[in-house]
Amino acid sequence: MGHTKLTKKESYLFQTLNAILLAGIIILFIGVYYCVIKAGIPYQDPPLELQIQYAINTGIGEILVKDGFRVFICGGIARLLFKLVLKKKRKDT
Repeated sequence: MGHTKLTKKESYLFQTLNAILLAGIIILFIGVYYCVIKAGIPYQDPPLELQIQYAINTGIGEILVKDGFRVFICGGIARLLFKLVLKKKRKDT
């Protein structure tokens, strides 16, 4: 944040926003794991049990990827806005 010292509240908020970004990345990677590793490539003529398992794992993976991406983007936007507000606040004082 440059040469200025953050207040305790600002520091906590900044750490929280960083944690949200990290959580989004972790959720995204777990979703990718479910889509790529757990679900894998479907068999050509799988039995019904494997079709069901593939559909479940793919559905979980898609939801986690989508939600992880959303959390990451929202956290990034919030962090950017927080930095801009801090910069403007420091400039005014």
